Amino acid sequence: MATNVSETKTSRSKPVAPGGSPAPVSPRVEPKKRGFRIGRWLVLTLVLLGIVAGAWYYFMPHNAAAGTTSAGTAASGAKHGGASDAIRVVVAKATLGNIGVYLTGLGNVTPLNTVTVQSRVNGQLMKVLFTEGQMVKEGDLLLQIDSRPYEAQLAQYVAQKEHDQALLDNANIDLQRYQTLWKQDSIPEQTLATQASLVKQDQGTVDSDQALIDQTKLNITYCNITAPISGRVGLRLVDEGNYVQSTSTSGLLVITQIQPITVIFTIPEDNVPEVEAKITAGQTLTVDAYDRSMKQKLAEGSLLTTDNQIDQSTGTLKLKAVFPNTHNELFPNQFVNTRLLVEMKKDVTLVPLAAIQHGTQGTFVYVVNRPAAASGDVPAATDPAPTPDPNAAPDAKAAHATRTVKLQNVEVGTVEGDQAEINSGLSPGDTVVIDGVDKLQNGSKVMVQDSGAGGKTGAKKTDATAAAGSS
Repeated sequence: MATNVSETKTSRSKPVAPGGSPAPVSPRVEPKKRGFRIGRWLVLTLVLLGIVAGAWYYFMPHNAAAGTTSAGTAASGAKHGGASDAIRVVVAKATLGNIGVYLTGLGNVTPLNTVTVQSRVNGQLMKVLFTEGQMVKEGDLLLQIDSRPYEAQLAQYVAQKEHDQALLDNANIDLQRYQTLWKQDSIPEQTLATQASLVKQDQGTVDSDQALIDQTKLNITYCNITAPISGRVGLRLVDEGNYVQSTSTSGLLVITQIQPITVIFTIPEDNVPEVEAKITAGQTLTVDAYDRSMKQKLAEGSLLTTDNQIDQSTGTLKLKAVFPNTHNELFPNQFVNTRLLVEMKKDVTLVPLAAIQHGTQGTFVYVVNRPAAASGDVPAATDPAPTPDPNAAPDAKAAHATRTVKLQNVEVGTVEGDQAEINSGLSPGDTVVIDGVDKLQNGSKVMVQDSGAGGKTGAKKTDATAAAGSS
């Protein structure tokens, strides 16, 4: 019985091949997809662990150092009495000085004289005695035209005059003889009158010959072309060997006077009465010529005259200024910017233009108050402010002194360049902020630095100091 059961189990668990022997069993194979998925998840897990470890390694020391720096900054701020929250600014003092009232306009450099030299006679151009661009003086020889035809013509006219002069002399002798005979009543009066008329005819012929001689001599003179004015020669228009004619309109060369030279510019019609009043009073108004960018001053001259009417299309009046132009600063037909000085205001309050701010409350500046006194060190009200030594080394305590600013409304007058006139609201000696105003409010704490030369040096120093403090 047991044998049968065992055989039955064996027959269920193992297949039997035909003939009674058990069939071979194939080994079990796992799917490849399952193994691939396990490997991919393992790689992703390792990558994420590496990113987390790197982030922890990077941020933990940085945060610690930042915490240490913040703590040190806070301690430093507490040590200096809360200066860490003060805003760094550049300041300048209001000064007492002069400022000019200018009228600006666009001008054109115009020569006083420009001459196109032309030939007065016909002939071949033999010599060119100038260099292009040369400065010449009035009377300098520039060109020579062949004068031989005119010299030959002169000899012919001289010979003709000698012939006609001989006829005139003979007619005069006959006239004298006829006058004597007429007194003796030997000839009729008509004969005497005819001879006198013949003398006048011969005299006219001689005078005509002399005129031809003078004209020919003048043509010979015209063969030598000289400079009619002093100035600068332009480019040569005709070369040697060409035949030139007096009827040509192109000319031989152009001479332009550049010393002195004028500039014609315009001003608005609203400013005409003010300028005319100055001219009528006999004042000499100064005119400065600048380049296109208004950065470089080219020359300084004076107002010469004004036009007699206003241009209705533009509403402007033309003015002419004269410049010595000693060093050829101005060039003919050059466009320049002009500035006409109408008035010079003296002993007025001036501040850098960068200090002027505009807002809903009007035009204002930020005035810096005196440094706040440290606790336990209150100066007496009667004690004068100490005079700083410009050669002394900067005091570290004074450098970190905290001040406050006050918003002060002002009335601005004339603005010239980077300077502005203050009509009211400030006094000479007041300290105003010129850099860093965008972060300020009324009563803000500031750490000040003098502007130095024009505020630019101070701004650079402030940036450098801020960079050093942030590092």
